Amino acid sequence: MFNGKSIIKGCKWQWLWSMLLTIIFVGCQDSHDKKIVIATAANMESAMKALANAYTNKTGVEFELIVGSSGKLTAQIMEGAPYDIFIAANMKYPEVVYAGGKARNIPKVYAKGKLVLWSMVENTPVSIDALTDPAIEHIALANPKTAPYGVAAKEVLEYYGLNEILGPKLVFGESIGQTDQFIISQAAQIGFTALSTVLSPEMKGKGSWIPINPSLYSNISQGVVLVDRKEDTKQEAQGFYHFLFSVEAKEILKEFGYLVDE
Repeated sequence: MFNGKSIIKGCKWQWLWSMLLTIIFVGCQDSHDKKIVIATAANMESAMKALANAYTNKTGVEFELIVGSSGKLTAQIMEGAPYDIFIAANMKYPEVVYAGGKARNIPKVYAKGKLVLWSMVENTPVSIDALTDPAIEHIALANPKTAPYGVAAKEVLEYYGLNEILGPKLVFGESIGQTDQFIISQAAQIGFTALSTVLSPEMKGKGSWIPINPSLYSNISQGVVLVDRKEDTKQEAQGFYHFLFSVEAKEILKEFGYLVDE
């Protein structure tokens, strides 16, 4: 028997279900569109994960991290890479981005980094003097052409007059991340890296390391800029940018060995 009410009722529920699916879909699309893409220098990878997680817990905003050397990330941004924020390992590269019209604000220092000498090989003496030991065949450092921590390491070697002597031993990572892999895998018996690496949750307490006197290398003042892009993520990116200078963020940065303005 024909039941018009049942048909109307069924159509009503079908319409409500369709509307619910549409709302869920649009919400998911909006959440995806609002994801902040951060280009971060390799020395900041662990710290940035901690900062991003803290901000996500506060706001629900999600992140995608693109990790690399500051020089390579700069080249990508200048070519139009879709990043929202550039977290660099010095001020030079954010200034290049700003001068090239690719930044929405003047570069600002968010932290200062420190250099260490680190080894994962048991019983390897960790000191500048030990670098000339014949038993040490490979010394890792980041590429000075693209990585600020590599510049700092080269300055230290120059101070001690070791650049030419150690030349055949030096192996260069494209970033601190790759340099760390040389040290962790023991492909290099010893190497220069960021203090944030040896204080990261993954590496803390592993191997042996010593801090390098900061007076021996140029200040590693690390800068940040908001990248100028068309996508509608400006508000979310601006929010995280401000969070980076908050008391909470500074405490996280200090846990990873960075110096911050109080």
